[in-house]
Amino acid sequence: MLSPASLLAATAVLGAGTFAFRAAGPLLRARVRLSPRLERLFAVSAVVLLASLVATSALLEGAEFAGWARPAGVAVGGVLAWRKAPFVVVVLAAAATAAGLRLLGVP
Repeated sequence: MLSPASLLAATAVLGAGTFAFRAAGPLLRARVRLSPRLERLFAVSAVVLLASLVATSALLEGAEFAGWARPAGVAVGGVLAWRKAPFVVVVLAAAATAAGLRLLGVP
């Protein structure tokens, strides 16, 4: 079990590291030049990372398949977001889809 002092020290170190990591981008932007190809690669990699996070969250519950209701809700929310629906509408429609399917017995 961690002592309160070590917990506070770890929190302070993680906070300082996070701040330094976030500050490094704007501070080093003027010193480090990236090629346009590498900048595009970073932009695409951010989209791929976000898509993999969405896919993992939508399809899995722990290490098991989450069932069909959750991916259906995510798909409805994704389509509405793509169609530029208001955020509240996207969230409510996705939740209502998943809840409705579960109410009908779809896992």
